[in-house]
Amino acid sequence: MRVADALAEGRIDDAPITDAEKRLLKFAHALTFDAARAPDSEFEALRAAGWTNPQIAETVYIISLFAFFNRVSDAFGLQEPGLRKNPPPANPGPK
Repeated sequence: MRVADALAEGRIDDAPITDAEKRLLKFAHALTFDAARAPDSEFEALRAAGWTNPQIAETVYIISLFAFFNRVSDAFGLQEPGLRKNPPPANPGPK
């Protein structure tokens, strides 16, 4: 199973990624849908999984930027360009 497929379907636990990455993605999901209720225990769990404070902060910044861009896109009625239907070509590697 590809990571993108599992995540697109909301199946974080089925994605072939590390437990630490799963923890971070679950945090991202929680922060996206209920940012005001991110308990200290979530941050402690991320640290226990090996994430550093700067990495956690960057995660929060990225989530916030996506929320911002989504609101702007919605406000202007922009349409999703269908990138998932046409993924980029495989990287042939260095030449």
